[in-house]
Amino acid sequence: MRRGAVLDLILTNKEGLVGNVKLKGSLGCSDHDVVEFKILRAARRAHSKLATLDFRRADFGLFRDLLGRLPWDKALEGREAQESCIVFKDHLLQAQE
Repeated sequence: MRRGAVLDLILTNKEGLVGNVKLKGSLGCSDHDVVEFKILRAARRAHSKLATLDFRRADFGLFRDLLGRLPWDKALEGREAQESCIVFKDHLLQAQE
């Protein structure tokens, strides 16, 4: 008769990455148990590559004039919605500079 041998092996490449290890009971008719554990990691702050604009200093009149000078009918003629959006965005970014 086989006795209960315990072998819980969790491999990591660094110490302290695994915690809160628990045995959760058998897997059906098997003599294997479910091992539940948490992977511990330090939450890194995501660094955004987006620039934040200061709208308090914006000259919206100039912005409107620059965009108003463009011949939008010609710029967007024959383009699908996605392509028109890209054209508009490009002109918007140019006016922003």
